[in-house]
Amino acid sequence: MKIIIVGDGKVGYTLSDNLSREGHDITIIDNQEHVLKKSTDSLDVIAIKGNGASYAVQESAGISEADLLIAATSTDEVNMICCLIGKKLGAKHTIARIRNPEYNEQLKMMKQEMGLSMVVNPELAAAIEISRLVSFPSAISIGTFADGKVSLIEYRIESGNPLVGKAISTLKEKYTSRIIICAINRGSEIFIPKGDFVIAVGDNIHIAGSNKGLNDFLYSLGQNEKKIKSVMIVGGSLIAFYLSRMLIDGGIQVKIIEKKENKCEYLCETIPEAMVIYGDGTEKELLDAEGISYTGAFIALTDMDEENLIMSMYAAYKGVSKVITKINRLEYTSVIKKAGIDRVISPKHIAANEIVRYVRSMESMGGDSIKTLYRIIGQQAEMIEFVATSETYHLNVPIIELPLKKNLLITAIVRGDDVIIPKGKNCIMEGDTVIIVTTMKQLDVLNQIFAS
Repeated sequence: MKIIIVGDGKVGYTLSDNLSREGHDITIIDNQEHVLKKSTDSLDVIAIKGNGASYAVQESAGISEADLLIAATSTDEVNMICCLIGKKLGAKHTIARIRNPEYNEQLKMMKQEMGLSMVVNPELAAAIEISRLVSFPSAISIGTFADGKVSLIEYRIESGNPLVGKAISTLKEKYTSRIIICAINRGSEIFIPKGDFVIAVGDNIHIAGSNKGLNDFLYSLGQNEKKIKSVMIVGGSLIAFYLSRMLIDGGIQVKIIEKKENKCEYLCETIPEAMVIYGDGTEKELLDAEGISYTGAFIALTDMDEENLIMSMYAAYKGVSKVITKINRLEYTSVIKKAGIDRVISPKHIAANEIVRYVRSMESMGGDSIKTLYRIIGQQAEMIEFVATSETYHLNVPIIELPLKKNLLITAIVRGDDVIIPKGKNCIMEGDTVIIVTTMKQLDVLNQIFAS
């Protein structure tokens, strides 16, 4: 597919990297030469210097032949204009990055009037993911599927955990009747585990199931999920704004520390239920004075990765059980985890995943295209949701008889309101939501899971 991306910042560069790796023809437009040089030096892309909201610049990029235009500049209004012009000049689909909370209530109307195929808000998506992490205190990461009926959590195996030394096949009766262990990260290795796989200390296991099934499973492991009652956030960003609203609506006390006075005033006006502190959250004395040792969760949301890491390490040192860190440079994830920071959020990667899912859906010809895409284990494996149609192969055939490809596991089937953790006798039926995990890349339709 021919894809034009306007804006070569954090989100734009991440999208270019993801989509070029999937074999698409990428053209980037930006008015800053030095950022374009970084992209052309490291990615297989074409770069055009200029204003992406200009007719002439879009025409020079070949907009009339473009399958998709993605406007990902730092300004919402520029993104809207880019998409309007792109649609007028012949782009088949357009996606706009729109972040301002004031536009949220108008998004449906804006999509219709501007012909937008999709609106992406990295900050809102990151806030939603963080709020899920707060709801599952022992989880490292969480993804949701089938309109929230199925969740995927990442869980670290510590010394003394009753799963240590157990083969997965031996857990079915006691632990896994309503959940499935679908992927395991051990050091630098990734496993789609079979029944003889033995769980060890240090493994990060990925578990899928209904919310009740996951809660029951964690409880059976001695992880009594106590509700978090208070949260301390450092950094009064848009993520903090969206997140605070969600947490307060859930009955959680929120304290925000921000060092810019104008941001503090805005947060006080828009979220009066939150306690807003004017100060530098990197100062140890301030964190201590504001009771970091007694908070249920600590969330670092400044624009500086280094600051977020330092504060998060201090929060962990002070005994905060739930520490969540916003990081832009995920290439250092393994180093970060060795420092004891497991729960890492990257808004640009969350947004990129949403757009990659949409692009793959565009490519597929059948009705069983991707509905949800969630990347795990440092983007090395994927959890994907499809809906089975009349065109899906091998309907009503027991799973044990299906010719499935390697490195792939059917983790859940949702039929109406029922969540089925599949066993050999279960079948895929027309209308089912089918959720799979795989280390293969670029699955576009459900039929691609079959070897024949």
